[in-house]
Amino acid sequence: MKYPILYSFRRCPYAMRARMALYHAGVQCELREIVLKDKPAAMLEISPKATVPVLQLTDGSVIDESLDIMNWALSEDDAWRHAASDHGKDAMFDLIHVNDVDFKMHLDRYKYPQRFVDRGDSNDVHDEHHFHAACDFLAQLEDKLKKTAYLFGDKPCMADVAIFPFVRQFSAVDRLRFNRLSFTHVQDWLNRWLADQSFQHIMVKHQPWLSGDKTHYLY
Repeated sequence: MKYPILYSFRRCPYAMRARMALYHAGVQCELREIVLKDKPAAMLEISPKATVPVLQLTDGSVIDESLDIMNWALSEDDAWRHAASDHGKDAMFDLIHVNDVDFKMHLDRYKYPQRFVDRGDSNDVHDEHHFHAACDFLAQLEDKLKKTAYLFGDKPCMADVAIFPFVRQFSAVDRLRFNRLSFTHVQDWLNRWLADQSFQHIMVKHQPWLSGDKTHYLY
């Protein structure tokens, strides 16, 4: 039986949320773990943008944006979509957009300051600016999570799954510093996701894929 092929990198938050959606939706995939410094030609041939995740469907068509993969995997009446419907899907996607654009920008400069030194865009003071700017977004999440267990209600929705991998990445930069923040609801929410069975499954380690290797599957 032929399955879609998912090119992924285990620690990439974009790839994490795509794997979470596919696993949640019960979409079986051939999983190809890649090495970012040595991306396979088979992936580059179908997606010249050369970033993960990349999903090649059985008809040969390609989806190479993580949110598009999530939307493809999740039907309109899926629980993750339905959970946010009472609060407005526009608000859900607006929050994901802030995560992907603003929070991610500050996260990158906080996590990888050395990458921005040559641009004159990194020094100790500036890096602190990005830390605190990222915390402004966490404060928005904290306000939501004070009221409900998840970002848009008492059940998880697409926004939770799209955002928590990036908060995970932020927390891992300096775990002690993150734990000292006053965002106790964000911390509890993140810890619930990290302990979730589906997350544990999609984070199983696989050797980097090489043509001719034994096939690995998402589940």
